[in-house]
Amino acid sequence: MYNPRMGTAWLRFTAMVLVLGLLGSGSLLTRGAAAETSSPKGRYNVLFMMADDLNNALSCYQHPLVQTPNIDRLAARGMKFDRAYTQFPLCNPSRASFLTGLRPDHTRVYDNAVHFRENVPDVVTLPQCFREHGYFAARVGKLFHYGVPTQIGTSGLDDPQSWDAVVNPRGRDKDEEDKIFSLVRGQFGGTLSWLSADGTDEEQTDGIGAAEAVRLLEEHRGERFFVAVGFYRPHTPYVAPHRYFEMYPLDRVPLPEIPPGYFDTVPAAAITLKREERAMDEGLKRQAIQAYLASISFMDAQVGKVLDAVDRLGLADETVIVMTSDHGYHMHEHGLWQKRSLFEESARVPLIVSVPGMKHAGKATSGIVEMVDIYPTLADLCGLAMPPHLDGQSMVPLLENPDLPGKPFAVTQVTRGGGKNVFHGYSVRTARWRYTEWDGGERGVELYDHEKDPGEMRNLGEDPAYADVRAELKKLIPNRGGN
Repeated sequence: MYNPRMGTAWLRFTAMVLVLGLLGSGSLLTRGAAAETSSPKGRYNVLFMMADDLNNALSCYQHPLVQTPNIDRLAARGMKFDRAYTQFPLCNPSRASFLTGLRPDHTRVYDNAVHFRENVPDVVTLPQCFREHGYFAARVGKLFHYGVPTQIGTSGLDDPQSWDAVVNPRGRDKDEEDKIFSLVRGQFGGTLSWLSADGTDEEQTDGIGAAEAVRLLEEHRGERFFVAVGFYRPHTPYVAPHRYFEMYPLDRVPLPEIPPGYFDTVPAAAITLKREERAMDEGLKRQAIQAYLASISFMDAQVGKVLDAVDRLGLADETVIVMTSDHGYHMHEHGLWQKRSLFEESARVPLIVSVPGMKHAGKATSGIVEMVDIYPTLADLCGLAMPPHLDGQSMVPLLENPDLPGKPFAVTQVTRGGGKNVFHGYSVRTARWRYTEWDGGERGVELYDHEKDPGEMRNLGEDPAYADVRAELKKLIPNRGGN
């Protein structure tokens, strides 16, 4: 079993979180052991749903315009985490991290090309853990990484030993790429692109995926299952049927403002604008945001179909449901688009967990959690023995008491440059502060006070009045490589 070496920062981190966990739930270990003895296949099913490139633009997260009634109803019967953070705001590194339960410096996956098993070949993944405990484990759509839209309909960088069954849906959004508008003609995936599509929801890849997820629930409702449903939207190209675009008239679409001279106040490494993005006029910017919001509402409608099946099949009382995303996303905040920044919009993710009979259904918690905590949480809830390699901590104490503070801080990281010129950026988020270092501080430092500046627009990284704050937060930055 892979067991990474831990650095001093992580050891301090683990000790602090352990104390918080014990304070929040003194019976946690006893409860998990009892469940494993009484039900070797686990006490609950798991339905794990995730969107691709979804930020917190959801109505249950108080977005003033976005309509997501189905994710909202899941939040009404679950718990919403207001401070949940990805470990790496890029698809493959994030998914490799939370699906193995390892931080990116332990998977050593920093881009979209490397399969995690090249570096940690024997690690037991989240679905694999459930499979080894007798669960039927199935994937529909994108869980482990593959390129969107290029690899839609394939398995991409999937992990075959994690699943008993896989479904790779492919819809008309893939077949009609020639109709998609792109800032760079004929280029999709990492380029802003969108299409208000003809046809029905059911013809789209996510519509097909929702139908396949329902089929799996119907066929396996009599056994313990771990069914993971990975939706493709709102990942670019932002494709959704016309009616979802009509929900967001362009004159109502919000456009964040960037103060003159703003870019001079932050390190160059913090800004990842492409040439074509810099050239966008206000009209194109609003169209891109409209398309992104339309894709969110379209994806939400597919989530609703799966939730309807859970209720229709009588599975609600025995199924843990999780809804999340792989990372956050920029829609022109800080002048940025898409992901891979260390600002709040990119690092923060939506996270909802619903447990049958939970005491605090419909509540929200501001306790800090990380995506690496999802694996131990689901194992804990289902009473499964946890692999010893996990870097995260169970969120069950917060599910039992949403007023607990959660972790003392969360860590998000990215890379910049290429080849021999690669360098790393690390950011720590506490309840009040975000502190970021680029290349160990050699290429810039950022500090933001969320009590006074929740939009992170005033960088205090060089303000002498905050030298003591920076010095304390610097201690929380992990050593490169986690050693």
